[in-house]
This record gives sequence, structure tokens and C-alpha cells, in this order.
Amino acid sequence: MGNFELAQVNISRMKAPLDDESFRDFVDALEPVNAIADRAPGFVWRLQTEDGDATSIRAFEWDVRGTSGILVNMSVWTSVEALADFVFSGEHLAVLKRRREWFHRVQDVMTALWWVPAGHRPTTAEAETKIKHLRVYGPTPEAFTLKQHFSPAADARQGEADWLCPA
Repeated sequence: MGNFELAQVNISRMKAPLDDESFRDFVDALEPVNAIADRAPGFVWRLQTEDGDATSIRAFEWDVRGTSGILVNMSVWTSVEALADFVFSGEHLAVLKRRREWFHRVQDVMTALWWVPAGHRPTTAEAETKIKHLRVYGPTPEAFTLKQHFSPAADARQGEADWLCPA
């Protein structure tokens, strides 16, 4: 990809506050799963505070919709394939399969991918724009999904058949 890297954001509407007992397993998995991501082939960067995660970052407040809040995960990867390899493997997949325990099931788009110039680190405001764009227009070169993604040159590509969330 050379001059471009893949940014991704996913947001989740929480069923309870993060300090609720029901979130214990999720919170306990954060540090080990983030450490795996940090070492994953193709990983470049992830949004985090000094605490090592993004749980205290407030964004997407317009999308709370009566829930206990929004959790934001944002990262940059070298390719769509590198991101998918991480998302659908190992400990991350185990947590992903349990997400309905902690987060509301939604029909809205909650994940967006887009190409950024190499070295650019996206902001939450940029990510909000990408989620809104994808909700209105569906996958385009501006914002897309693993299932239907685009190359940096805006060529449409189909994801692998197993790049669908299994839960």
C-alpha cells in the first residue's frame, strides 16, 4: 500500500457502566487483547490514553441513545488483510463472540474503515464523520467495511466469506 494505511473505528453501546460487575470479563480481557493487537503483524497504532486503553475517551456522544455510554476502539493497520487476521483470530475472536453480554445489538453501522496517508493518526472527530458517512451512503471509498472494502485507489473489493462477525 506504500503511501496509505488503513484506519478503523468500531463503537459499541454499553449495556451497563464499565465498572459494573457484568463487565468484569470484558475489562479483564482488555489489556491482554490490546497487547496481542500491539504485536500483531500489520498493526501500526491504536487510540489510547496513559492508562493503555481508550475506555475513558468520550466520543460519539450523539449515538448513546439511552445506553450506559459508547466505547470507542480505533486503530491503524497496514492492510485490510492484517486487520481481518487480528479481528477473526485468537483471544480477540473469543471476546468478540461474547460481545452481546456487554453491548446492545444494533442495526446501525458501528464499524468503519478508511485509508489515511501513511503516518496520519485519525481523530475521534474524523471517525465520527466516517461512521455517519457509512450510515448514509453505505460502503464507498470514503468509508467502508471488511465485507465490502476498497483499495487506496478506490477499487471495490469483496472480503473473504469468513470476514463476517460470527456472533
